[in-house]
Amino acid sequence: MHLTYDVIVVGSGFSAIAVTCNLIEQLPASAKVAVVGDDPGFGRGTAYRTELYLHRLNVPAGRMSLLPHQPDDFVDWLKSHGRPLQAGDFASRSDYGLYVRDTLARLLRKRDGRCRVDFIKAKAAGCVERYSSTLAFHLGNGDEIAGRNVVLCLGVGNATLPVAPDGVLASLRSRIIENPWRLSWLRRVAPSDAVCILGSGLTMIDQVLALRAHGHAGKIDVLSRRGLAPLGHARKPPAPLPIDVQGLPETLSGILKTLRAKSRTVADWRAVMDGLRPVTQALWQRLSSEERARLLRHALPWWNIHRHRVAPDVFDRFEKLVLDGTVRFHAGFLKSLGAEEGRLVAGYRVRAAREIAEIRADWLVNCTGMERAGISHSPLLKEMSRFELIVPDPLGLGIQVDAGSEVIAPSRISPARLFAVGALTAGQFWEITAVPDIRVQAKAVVEEIVSRG
Repeated sequence: MHLTYDVIVVGSGFSAIAVTCNLIEQLPASAKVAVVGDDPGFGRGTAYRTELYLHRLNVPAGRMSLLPHQPDDFVDWLKSHGRPLQAGDFASRSDYGLYVRDTLARLLRKRDGRCRVDFIKAKAAGCVERYSSTLAFHLGNGDEIAGRNVVLCLGVGNATLPVAPDGVLASLRSRIIENPWRLSWLRRVAPSDAVCILGSGLTMIDQVLALRAHGHAGKIDVLSRRGLAPLGHARKPPAPLPIDVQGLPETLSGILKTLRAKSRTVADWRAVMDGLRPVTQALWQRLSSEERARLLRHALPWWNIHRHRVAPDVFDRFEKLVLDGTVRFHAGFLKSLGAEEGRLVAGYRVRAAREIAEIRADWLVNCTGMERAGISHSPLLKEMSRFELIVPDPLGLGIQVDAGSEVIAPSRISPARLFAVGALTAGQFWEITAVPDIRVQAKAVVEEIVSRG
């Protein structure tokens, strides 16, 4: 089967659903849209599929509406579903996933005057240029579809373990949890089992709280390169301190010096970080390639714990576990993963030392998060790169796009237009994985598609 569409959306996560909703709102009734993805939880993705009430959004509800021109939509949805949260409260991720699903369903129910949308449950396995002004995709089900406009909404894959589990018997390998979001593993953990978590970001906090909610009472050792953990939002957020990007230095060291000085002039450092939020993309785009690489090498962990914070009550629960010694942090580099006397053994080099230390545990959980937004996790993107339909970002942050999110590929000959939305565009925009940023990008891309007819 071969069908031609006005727009093809490739992906099945939040970025795809945001683009699709905007297409439904803006395209004429004569237009045809295909949404291609094989994730059964279309639109919810890993982040919003969890059912645990402790897994909260790390952005206040008032900034999480799917469509930027309807800023109160999510808060209104919460109230209509018996969750009367305020704009500054932090909703559960499960509720947000349901809201996203309901928003798409509501738009699809409008039969009159809206474009045709076909949801194709298949994986896009390959892409070729057609001389008929289209890009064609070979699908895993054997079909082929072509589009005059294509929007890549592919996210990032789970980061793999830093080392192979050499020497670990098959009977113990089931205790190495490479994807912690498959929460069924929690039911197998005994209350007194020792758990070692690799990685100390937001995923680690989610898994620690999930363990406690499932009755776990044992010790939890957390190993990461710097031993840093996310900080919490303030219960009464300070007013953001306006930041003039053009007035900041052009070097990373100069920027940090200026921001530290500003933080000493306010009662709460969060005012400076929140002042940076609306200008972060502009700040990134002012940095040279060398300074961007320096940020990734040296400043990224500190940026993440200050910028990507957790809800206040979630932070309080986690901090109590740290203060009473239940959760213990280790800073170092994982060097080996083995087993001894029926337990897993993680050997690591202590940070800033040559000493090799070990953590013995009954379970090892990979919470190193998502891989950097490259193309290695996607066979489709690797093939598109091989045929020079896309160009990898030099820092490994997705693919090269211009300021309008259109893919840069000088070798492409088809006049079909190719865009990317979400994590794949991190090389251009840096902060482009959170809902407030993606929803604006999705709307802008659709407006550009509509404007060209």
